[in-house]
Amino acid sequence: MSDSVKSVRHSEVEVNGVRLHLAEQGEGPLVLLLHGFPESWYSWRHQFGPLAEAGYRVVAPDQRGYARSAQPAAVDAYTLLHLVGDVTALIGALGAESAVLVGHDWGAPVAWTTAALRPDLVRGVAGLSVPPLPVGGPPPLDTLRESFGEGFYQVYFQEPGRADAELAADVRSSLRRILSGRQPDGVPRPWVIPAGGTLLDTIPEPERLPDWLTEEALDAFVADYAGHGERAFTGGLNWYRNLNRNAELLAPFTGLTVEVPALYVAGEQDLVHAMLPPGALPYLLGRLPRLRDHVRLPETGHWTQQERPAEVNAALLDFLAHLDG
Repeated sequence: MSDSVKSVRHSEVEVNGVRLHLAEQGEGPLVLLLHGFPESWYSWRHQFGPLAEAGYRVVAPDQRGYARSAQPAAVDAYTLLHLVGDVTALIGALGAESAVLVGHDWGAPVAWTTAALRPDLVRGVAGLSVPPLPVGGPPPLDTLRESFGEGFYQVYFQEPGRADAELAADVRSSLRRILSGRQPDGVPRPWVIPAGGTLLDTIPEPERLPDWLTEEALDAFVADYAGHGERAFTGGLNWYRNLNRNAELLAPFTGLTVEVPALYVAGEQDLVHAMLPPGALPYLLGRLPRLRDHVRLPETGHWTQQERPAEVNAALLDFLAHLDG
């Protein structure tokens, strides 16, 4: 384990009735790092040291349902409004008046939405991989079915218990496959499960781990998920099971833009881009009237801050420096 990760402090805090595990390093203005699926605080291992050394208090929670944090039983306890509520409560619980939010994968929609709904608490926001998707609008699952079919992974996740059991049967194998998964030709394609197949049929066991993912890192992720047993991935999957509910709950905010300073960073081989209609990205980035930079990372897939830590850290530090003058 690197010295940077060894110096991370661990604690727990209860927000909105849910116990969250926190990893923290440094002192100064608060920066919250919000992970995605299927990850944990450890996905930010390369960011703690550089951001803390630059004078920031860096806190990465395991978000509700994930890793070492508590897992509410009800599916509808994982809406975007619950997740935004966790972030806003966490800022207060940490004794801060505001924070800079950095989100990757599912953490990005949480960061974007928090910034849109509570700009009084957010000094700046950075999204990795996932751009600022529209708030509200039509039920997204209908559109996903029309575009990619019933086998599209976000549709496949909707049946309670199915993906949960497949992924939890061998946590290490599931994480190794998902984190290593990448098209051999580097062309991102949507994750679609063939009829009659299972979730992992489309992601073979890798012959070796990618250069950015060590056995030690895989050990850390597996250990984080071990405490939930057969429900190891259920909390994270429940986020997907609220896609249509999110659109309903956020309908009053349809068309809302993100009015705080913003940064967007994404790999050019990220599968998220394969899910966007042609020409959609410029439209989505238009929701960021104070977008400082759009950083494109060549030969980079979905796991942005783990695959290209030096470039991501440089972009974040530049963004933070301009926020702080």
